[in-house]
Amino acid sequence: MSWRGRIAFAFAVVCLAALSLRSALFEPRAAPGRSGQDSAEAQEIRQTLQRIKLPEGFAISLYALAPHARSLAVGRAGKAIFVGTDESRIYVLTPGDGQAGAVETFGPNMQFVMPHGLCFSPEGVLFVAEQNRVVSFADAENNWRNLGEQDARVIAPKGSLIPRAEQSPNHSTRVCRIGPDRKLYISLGQPYNVPPRDKLALYEEVGMGGIIRMNQDGGAREVFARGIRNSVGMDFNPADGALWFTDNQVDGMGDDIPPEEINRAPRAGLHFGFPWYGGGHTRTHEYAADTPPSEVVFPEVELEAHTANLGMVFYTGTMFPNAYRGGIFSAQHGSWDRSAPIGARVMFTKIGANGVGGATEVFAEGWNVGKPRYLGRPVDVAQLPDGSLLVTDDQNGAVYRIFYRGR
Repeated sequence: MSWRGRIAFAFAVVCLAALSLRSALFEPRAAPGRSGQDSAEAQEIRQTLQRIKLPEGFAISLYALAPHARSLAVGRAGKAIFVGTDESRIYVLTPGDGQAGAVETFGPNMQFVMPHGLCFSPEGVLFVAEQNRVVSFADAENNWRNLGEQDARVIAPKGSLIPRAEQSPNHSTRVCRIGPDRKLYISLGQPYNVPPRDKLALYEEVGMGGIIRMNQDGGAREVFARGIRNSVGMDFNPADGALWFTDNQVDGMGDDIPPEEINRAPRAGLHFGFPWYGGGHTRTHEYAADTPPSEVVFPEVELEAHTANLGMVFYTGTMFPNAYRGGIFSAQHGSWDRSAPIGARVMFTKIGANGVGGATEVFAEGWNVGKPRYLGRPVDVAQLPDGSLLVTDDQNGAVYRIFYRGR
């Protein structure tokens, strides 16, 4: 073989090795075309699911494996389920018989940065809110295998969602929803436990520590709500169109304070108290001597401290008994800042008859065994067209399905 041939051969070997390495690093553990249901990992997760306590008549099963599974966006027809992560990938689950038929990577060549915020418009446009960019993809449910970076419509260019200098690993997992006004709503967590005073004016202007909204093309951006520490779950009540959202509250104040929150924002311009309040009516140490903004809106529902309430959804299906319709399912990721762990469960909140207030109860639990490491950590919840409920677990890289079998 000539020296040119040897060079060509060596180059080919290097390319093949690089492709193999890329596949190992970036492809999901469940190979395309499968959902990982037969793996040893799946069998171990099924053993854990036998511990989960649910109300009578309900059952839980493993739906799919998807590494770092966090947020969910279900296509209108239920033909594709998008799973966001806090890393660089988005997965797509295609439904099977009671479980995902396949787990594949959406746009494996696209360069996402924390593509956590996923939401669909009524027209089927998929919005992806990254750490510091927003893009959208038309007809993603039907055409996702053919979409790439060239098909991404830039809604907020990289570095424009928040100031680049404020980028942080902390509180950067966005969530998004399309509201009844057809605008795009995005939560912007601020990166501190409690922000210093010299950041307040900037965050007030940008909407960090709040929720912003904009037209679906990125125009007419405005701050919709302020005084929010870090919301990682929101949904609109279909009964009256009001936005509800979870909020993770201040750490380091003790095991039992401050409470975590589920809030209601029926209109723009409301202030929910942070950082003057660390959760509920509990004042932060840093701002205890300061006068809070006027007309602070306190939470509709107060939850136990440090449970890390994340994703939420209003239940509109018909599979579950009538008592659950119109209420909120929410995921508690579980505490880290507490002497005895709490959380790692799915909650249900029944809304008052007047569309406000509510009482919260445990719906699914058993991942918390009282040790520093949980057996699973729920992140998000979403409803399938048949009325069953999906739950993500980023610790196990799993998606579960909760369904009702009857009494």
